[in-house]
Amino acid sequence: MTAALQLQDKKDLQRFLSEHYEKELLRLVVVGSVDDGKSTLIGRLLYECNGLFEDQVAAVKRASAGEEIDFSLFTDGLRAEREQGITIDVAYRYFSTRRRKVIVADTPGHLQYTRNMATGASTADAAVILVDARLGILPQTRRHAYIASLLGIPYLAVSINKMDLLNFDLAVYERLTTEFDAFARTLGFEQVRYFPISARGGDNITQPSARTPWHDGETLLGWLESLPHQRRLDGAALRFPVQYVLRPNLDYRGFAGQLASGTVRVGDEVVIFPSKRRTHIASIDTFDGSLPEASAPSSVTLRLADEVDVSRGDMIAHAEQPPVALQDLEAMLVWFGEERLDTSRRYLVKHTSKYVPAHIEQVLWRKDLEALSEVPAESLSLNDIGKVRIVCKRPLICDPYQDNRKTGAFIVVDPLTNDTVAAGMILGAAGGQGEGETKSLISAEERRARLGQSGAVILLAGTPEVPESARRLERALFDQGRHVVTVRGDAEAALALAEAGLLAILYTPVPQARLALRDQLRGTGIPSVELDPTHDLERQVKQILDAQETTS
Repeated sequence: MTAALQLQDKKDLQRFLSEHYEKELLRLVVVGSVDDGKSTLIGRLLYECNGLFEDQVAAVKRASAGEEIDFSLFTDGLRAEREQGITIDVAYRYFSTRRRKVIVADTPGHLQYTRNMATGASTADAAVILVDARLGILPQTRRHAYIASLLGIPYLAVSINKMDLLNFDLAVYERLTTEFDAFARTLGFEQVRYFPISARGGDNITQPSARTPWHDGETLLGWLESLPHQRRLDGAALRFPVQYVLRPNLDYRGFAGQLASGTVRVGDEVVIFPSKRRTHIASIDTFDGSLPEASAPSSVTLRLADEVDVSRGDMIAHAEQPPVALQDLEAMLVWFGEERLDTSRRYLVKHTSKYVPAHIEQVLWRKDLEALSEVPAESLSLNDIGKVRIVCKRPLICDPYQDNRKTGAFIVVDPLTNDTVAAGMILGAAGGQGEGETKSLISAEERRARLGQSGAVILLAGTPEVPESARRLERALFDQGRHVVTVRGDAEAALALAEAGLLAILYTPVPQARLALRDQLRGTGIPSVELDPTHDLERQVKQILDAQETTS
């Protein structure tokens, strides 16, 4: 009898896990201004949907000041959050309903943590924005709603919270919904739904409230259950950014990464960007074995039928649905940096798995969230949202953000501090510039004729003694009649000098930096040669001169 019960329990567990696995997944973000009740709302959802362990509930009951449960403590786990009663970092929580699994992000409301809010909303399929019924629509409420629309979230629930403190006054609810609706109509959401709630009391969250007889009876949880299935990219174009090249032995060469969108099958004809070489998929490999096909967001290793040069940052796509290559582009930016955007400086754009030096050439306008207008601006400050023109050192293999959230998004990094200073959404090409448009009136042939040489980058890296090696190599090449200059650790400057026809010796005393410099040099079209600084000087000079002869 005991064995039979154990077998039945095992079958029940397997059936439960199978049913849970088959449930639809919804990614939800909860946003709004500070103290609007976001953490309390999520805690209430977790509590009433049985998304908490018994020890978690017991701990929060002990930590709650009064007899009532402080539901915000289920998500505000940092000591600073509990001391101040605010959310600082993004907290992810999980619960399930009859129909679907929900991953919910609790985002901070403070102005200084807007960057955290944008991070939490970047992958969401739906958003809930809270409004304190006593305070009304605040600037941060508008900012969060605008960012949610920028990030392509289609469904928005506007929850007028703390209605219990105003005796569920219908006039207050109607005034706030009318005000927000006028704002939301300009943002392009597919669906906006309004709810009068009390996160602390549980009104209209999982059960209809008797205190709102004038409401239609739909609950927030019921709305979440009724939403269409999460927007899948199975039918979208294939986009596979290469993250790593696997070469464990001479007989295996695979390209690892995560499918950003679409489906790939063995035998498919694909194109490698930016080289535009064509080949076929020979195998789709995983840790558990080979697959006949794979769809986003699976992480796989692709093997190709031909020996094609593919490196980190390249994009694999179907030939009939190619991405676009944009070097001069327009984008929307949400500025995160404490320092203002400086159009005279250079930044790094991280797009998929690739870093590209870039110059934010112009701020076209900044969004005024109060007047909903586009105002002229020369720069962007912390939490500003604006449209900019960006010129990249190398083309981005991408799609407009409205077509593909994965390949249309990027971040901007300050190369001096390594801080992420902005999140961006690609709109399209700037000024109708075509791919490969010449930016200089002087051709490479004219420079070669004037200088008697072609430009190139010489990369030296790997040992602490490399600065001295670079100086000796520069002297030797100069004595050979070459126009040469030495640059420390700045690949962008080295490339600019090489474009002008000079030999640019690029070095770094940090061995780990060689890969980053090599990645920046690759795919630029500028000839480059990598030297081992431990080799003798004569051998290094000969290798460079041989490369110069080949280039000429």
